[in-house]
Amino acid sequence: MTPALEVVDLVKHFGPVRAVDGVSLRVGSGEVVGLVGESGSGKSTLGRCVTRLVPVTSGEVRINGRDIARLSRRAVRPLRRDFTIVFQDPASSLNPRMTVAEIVAEPLRLHRIGTPSERRERVLDQLDQVGLRPEVARRYPHELSGGQRQRVSLARALVASPSLLVADEPTSALDVSVQASVLNLISRLQAELGFACLFITHDLAAVEFVAQRVAVMYLGKLVEVAEREQLFRAPLHPYTQALLSAAPIPDPVAQRNRQRIVLSGDIPSPVDPPSGCRFHTRCPVAVPRCSVEVPPLRQVAGSLVACHLADGSPQ
Repeated sequence: MTPALEVVDLVKHFGPVRAVDGVSLRVGSGEVVGLVGESGSGKSTLGRCVTRLVPVTSGEVRINGRDIARLSRRAVRPLRRDFTIVFQDPASSLNPRMTVAEIVAEPLRLHRIGTPSERRERVLDQLDQVGLRPEVARRYPHELSGGQRQRVSLARALVASPSLLVADEPTSALDVSVQASVLNLISRLQAELGFACLFITHDLAAVEFVAQRVAVMYLGKLVEVAEREQLFRAPLHPYTQALLSAAPIPDPVAQRNRQRIVLSGDIPSPVDPPSGCRFHTRCPVAVPRCSVEVPPLRQVAGSLVACHLADGSPQ
């Protein structure tokens, strides 16, 4: 089956800044793939390249088998019905001068889907699907809570029935008490509607809840890709191991007794990334080979991992 999304050797440079540097990733039809990494790893830039909000430097972005990376903005416009994005901050991504009904109906209007009366009915159905009452349709974004605004964002993103949703940190701007309800909503809608999802976040607990597979990104490159259970049970890359060791767990005894892997320093600048393995300057197990030889993303014990030492090979 053709994947909903296939990224092939994607590169995005902003002048000297190498934000994304040769990433290949696929999201199957109806699959949720979590993309995690520290701030500055390039994961949000990847999401914007996938949705053509920024042009790519090189590589391919295939949506349902069609490469959109080199298409003009005009040629991409009718294809946008098949893919959409939800941003981190709903307050800045919703037009304050439009009512909720107008905001949610906008994709239907732009893609000329249905008559005006059919659009109104579809908007109300979509609001109900995301847990909002009909009277919300008459309100403006500033009259809503953060959680309600993100639900409106989801309604707008899904109203035209896309096959791919890119969710870029969809809960990080919300209160902790609201985050769980929005995650539950995304998970339920994905199960009911069957769209594919690239779920971008730094929250490993969120990824563990919603994703079937997880991709870990560091300084513009993927360092590990694995099934969710595999990655959380037996991470192979030292960076993934460090991320998981820092993530809180609900068992207070286990949390107290676990060994934390503390990384030294900050993530290096993408203007001048380290030679060899980009993680070697912070890696607790790096050897001389790591500073001169770029590790390929290769199959090791059921995972894809970019580490010279992942399979116990000679240093």
